[in-house]
Parts: sequence; structure tokens; C-alpha cells
Amino acid sequence: MTRREILSGFVPGSDFRAFLALQPEAILVEISGTQGSTPREPGAFMLVSARSVWGTIGGGQFEFIAIGNAREMLAGTGGTDMMDIPLGPEIGQCCGGRTQLRFRPVTDAIRDELKKKQESEAEHLPEVYVFGAGHVGRALVAALAPLPLSVTVIETRQDELANLPVLTKSRSVPMPEALVKDMPAGAALVILTHDHALDFLIASEALARTDFAYIGMIGSATKRATFASWLSREAGGERSWLDRLTLPIGGSAVKDKRPEVIAAMTTAEILAALSAYRNRSSS
Repeated sequence: MTRREILSGFVPGSDFRAFLALQPEAILVEISGTQGSTPREPGAFMLVSARSVWGTIGGGQFEFIAIGNAREMLAGTGGTDMMDIPLGPEIGQCCGGRTQLRFRPVTDAIRDELKKKQESEAEHLPEVYVFGAGHVGRALVAALAPLPLSVTVIETRQDELANLPVLTKSRSVPMPEALVKDMPAGAALVILTHDHALDFLIASEALARTDFAYIGMIGSATKRATFASWLSREAGGERSWLDRLTLPIGGSAVKDKRPEVIAAMTTAEILAALSAYRNRSSS
């Protein structure tokens, strides 16, 4: 089987249970150990069927070798249940470390093991709250959807929630700003409603706290100046609070204002902020 044939069935973005429902005969390929620099960490896994792959253990020639071994096991033509692969020039990779892999046929017990692993990870995902389900809000949700994040969209307009991707968590409430006080520490809040006054109310509630990883608002330099004036005049806020507000979201280096571009740039900001928060919390 050629490299093209092996990799042609890659299935990104789906739930592993949906994959196994369609591909019940599969091999679980799991990283059991690493030394040095490696593309993925112990515990990372992928599922390999005769024609498709779910997940990734790092890509490249290393993953190609693992997929080939798994398919030999499925076909009953060989394969081994353990591999120790040096990630060096001999396989065309330059990570320099080593990775140990474990290969197991998927059984009911392994399905349960994977389900528990997924549920445990879901309980500890960083929370992202998107206020507003307009064009940029929907684009942002689409950008965040495949990432290891728990995303909730909050809207005052019930009809707008119908346009969100399937399975998106959402809430329709008349006063979104009232929800902010109960949001968990370390969350990321992105404010992009249809109403500037509502944006300001949500942002002032968020900035009154100091334990969020990210607070961002869609807008411009003019909107930032207007909000700064409003914050001190109407909300009793302090100018120093603005140091914790990203406005405009997505930065100014890229001038393209299409929703998908703003969403991509904002997603990068959110991920960086969440990582920085985790590092601060663990130090």
C-alpha cells in the first residue's frame, strides 16, 4: 500500500465514537512514552482502520510508519504491538527524540476507556464565552470548534442562535452582563454583540474582575477611546482596567476585516492568553 493510499482516509474533526461507529474494526495507536523532543506527548492517540484514520500522534514519516504497522495488524499479515521509533534522519525527521507506541485492537473495553478519557478531559477544558452570534461571532465559533476548548455563545436574540454550528453550546438571555459574575476564573470572554452599549456593560462587568485569562471586544481605536471615557464616567471603572482589555480583537497587523480573518487572529490571541494564564497559575 502506498503512502497516498494509507493517508487518503484521514478523518479530521469528528468524534472518535462516530468514527468507530463507521469503522468498528480499528487499532488504537497510543504514545506510551517519549524521550527528548517529540511532536506529541504520552497519552496522545489515534485510531486506524483499514481505510481511515482518526486523530494524530504527530504526523510525518513517524505517523506513516505507525499507520502501516496498525494496518498490518488489521490484515493479519504482521505488525507488532509495541514500537520504539527514533525521530531522526533515518526516517526523515529532525525532532531528535524517541517515541514508544502501543498498538491495541479496539474492543468494548477500549471504547469505554476512550470515552472516560474524553469525558475527563472535557471537564477540564478552558472555558470560552462568545457574546454575540453575528457574522464575526459565528466565524469565531467555527474557528474555535475543533480546539480543546469549551465554547458557549451568549445572545439576546434567540433567532441568531439558530445559525450556529450543530452542537454549539448557547444561551439566550435578556441581560448577558449579569452572567459574568458567575463565570469561572481563567475563562476567556469575547465581546462582539450587535449593540455597543451592551458591549460596554459586559466589558465593565468583566474588567471589574481580575481573574479572567482574556477579555476582548470587537471594535476600533475610536471605540476603545469611547469605552475608556464611558468606563470612568458611567461605570465607576478605573483607567488601569483597560490594560486587561484587548480592543480591537485580532490585532491591527492584518488589515483584512473579513469575519473569518478576524476570527483566526482572535483565536490565536485567545490560545496565547489561556496558555499564559495556565503558566501563571502553575508557577
